[in-house]
Amino acid sequence: MPSAYLKYAVNAHGGGGGDLISSPADALASTANFLRSKGWSPGAGWDEGQPNFNALLQWNSAPVYAKTLALFADKLADKE
Repeated sequence: MPSAYLKYAVNAHGGGGGDLISSPADALASTANFLRSKGWSPGAGWDEGQPNFNALLQWNSAPVYAKTLALFADKLADKE
């Protein structure tokens, strides 16, 4: 959505207006910016019942989606 781009997009090297199409770094930085604005707490857990799970629900309100993201993040973090 254009309004979300204007509100959350950032350049990974500083500043606003990241290039979300050509720059994976800008896309990740913008995603982090969005999650931070929704209450993401660095170092806190993301599984259901943990502090960052609600931030994932702000990304997509379907609990199954948030649980899938949390499971994927667990695998990436090598948590089980």
